[in-house]
Amino acid sequence: MNLHIPDSAYTAFAVSLIVAIVLVLTKKFHGRFSMDGLVGVQKAHTTPTPRIGGVAIVAGVIAGWAMAKPERQAILGPLLLAGLPAFAFGFAEDITKKVSVMARLLATMASGALGWWLTGVSITSVDIPLIDSLLTIGWVSVLFTAFAIGGVANAINIIDGFNGLASGFVVVALVGIASIAIGEQDTSLALSCLCIAAATLGFWFINWPWGKLFLGDGGSYFGGFALAWACVMLIERNSGITAFAALLVCIHPVTEVLFSIYRRKMRQTHPGHPDRMHLHNLIMRRVVRTRWGVSRSMTNPVTGLLLALMSVPAVLAAYAMHGHTLVAAMLCLVFVLGYVTLYARLVRFHWCSPIAFLFVKPAQKLSVNSLN
Repeated sequence: MNLHIPDSAYTAFAVSLIVAIVLVLTKKFHGRFSMDGLVGVQKAHTTPTPRIGGVAIVAGVIAGWAMAKPERQAILGPLLLAGLPAFAFGFAEDITKKVSVMARLLATMASGALGWWLTGVSITSVDIPLIDSLLTIGWVSVLFTAFAIGGVANAINIIDGFNGLASGFVVVALVGIASIAIGEQDTSLALSCLCIAAATLGFWFINWPWGKLFLGDGGSYFGGFALAWACVMLIERNSGITAFAALLVCIHPVTEVLFSIYRRKMRQTHPGHPDRMHLHNLIMRRVVRTRWGVSRSMTNPVTGLLLALMSVPAVLAAYAMHGHTLVAAMLCLVFVLGYVTLYARLVRFHWCSPIAFLFVKPAQKLSVNSLN
């Protein structure tokens, strides 16, 4: 089936791009509130930069919704309304730098619950018998949906460390979901995903490579919510698609957040405490800068693009195996073990078993010397 990209997607892209450019050109007026400073463990930029790129993406999606046909407006409208708490709390953090991690997590979960309230859609099956039996209970299904959406939204925020990384991943993932939806003849969902991807791409062109505008918490939480909600809609609207296919699409950020919690617990640090030990940080230092010899001015964008494209194999696997539960589940495990194996290689400087790596003492595994 041929997919014709609708005018609403082009509109979403154009509006997002224009708003992003305007935000950059007017930074002297809003910079005192919107600038991302240079002090912080995870900072990888060299000049203060506006971190309110989420405004451009939301504006693009609104424009796309206004131009869309009624069947797509029925998807994009509730998504925009439900995404407001996630965007608003993230945007408040971008402006004030005072919104706690817990408040933002709860806001993204509230967006998931609001999505259910507006549409009646929640996760009713994850292809795991015991859990599926619990999901037949209405309030359990809604809570599970809110938790899953909050988790994915926060995972996108965690991987937002380099130019083009988080936004690039969201574009790749949404295109993947659109492709799977087209295969199931769900054209309305597919075109809605392309509209959101187009709005995100408009921002991406200003963010990558030179980082003139950052996604910010508002953008990462809204983009993460939109991606997670698209996954929920995909598996609930199409019974032939396994939930593990949706997990495959999001496997990179989901693995990143779960592994980050694990390693911080093993090192006896707070799970929400920022550090420079994420996979993207290590790849920048160990591979892009040291092994490839990329100049310091280009390590940020090269790393961002590389990590975003690393999600393509998982998305392609999800597309190929979206109707095969066991195979998709096994592929999820393969990608998780591959992530841990690569991480182990970067901190130990030699290949080793991912299982052995997970159960080695933190002092040996993540020593200070190995990360300098």
